[in-house]
Amino acid sequence: MSETVVIAETKQGMLHSVTAELVSAANALGSAPTVIIPGTSDSAAAAVAELAGVGRVIACVGDCFSTYDAASWAKAVDTCAPAGIVVCAASQNGKDLASRLAARRSISVVQDVVAIDGSTLTQPIFSGKAMQNIVLSGDAVISIRANTFAAVGEGDGAEVTVMNQSADIATAVREMIAKANERLDVAEADIIISGGRGMQDPVNFVDLERIADALGAAVGASRAAVDTWDEIPHSMQVGQTGKTVNPSLYIAVGISGAIQHLAGMRTSKYIVAINKDAEAPIFKHADYGIVSTWEEALPILESELKALLG
Repeated sequence: MSETVVIAETKQGMLHSVTAELVSAANALGSAPTVIIPGTSDSAAAAVAELAGVGRVIACVGDCFSTYDAASWAKAVDTCAPAGIVVCAASQNGKDLASRLAARRSISVVQDVVAIDGSTLTQPIFSGKAMQNIVLSGDAVISIRANTFAAVGEGDGAEVTVMNQSADIATAVREMIAKANERLDVAEADIIISGGRGMQDPVNFVDLERIADALGAAVGASRAAVDTWDEIPHSMQVGQTGKTVNPSLYIAVGISGAIQHLAGMRTSKYIVAINKDAEAPIFKHADYGIVSTWEEALPILESELKALLG
């Protein structure tokens, strides 16, 4: 069975109770789902993480979520959500979003599902006068009618990742700094900022060094960067064949997140990823992700740090 993805239903930034029913429906499909929470902030993420049966939580943060617009919502959610069977609420906006997502991914959409038995979905037809069974044979987007699945209870707490889709990168950077400050103990802070081949040229590591100077951090590099450029020494390499690190804050810039690199830094207390590729594996392990080019994000990060640190 494919991975199952739930699009959480929210109202005015608060988690809607139907989300617990969507998780229950996703569990009926045979897997603990990844729950995507669209919103202007990650305020609802903690509540979702406490639901039983949730595998992972991704807060898809973007300024486009301030008001409902089908096209922009579908684009942003499509970027954050992994491939698989997508489960939405059969609300007015939910069914609209389901259709848009299905069209973007070129997969089927099944609306108003009221029962799930393995890969068989049941939906009403002819204004509810009859029921129709549909057998899933691949990925699809399905909307679930409210009050047809029992809501899940409380769980043990799932991992939460934030992916910021905001057009305003300055806002995304400020949120990232605020969250890092919440998580870090300054008295024992050890910070690393690493660059990958996505930095495009070794001379661009100067931008990382300026950030490192502001934070009192060390500069690292991925194996891809070390292997590609002679100017980046092996002593900077973080990864399985480099150095294994466990800092309070690890900032990965232009690093895709290959297994070799993750082996050297995945135990970091707080991981921030900056990458222009929203599908980069690093985002699956980051606590906070900014989808942006390094050219756009780093000058803003440097400016915000100077303002913050004086």
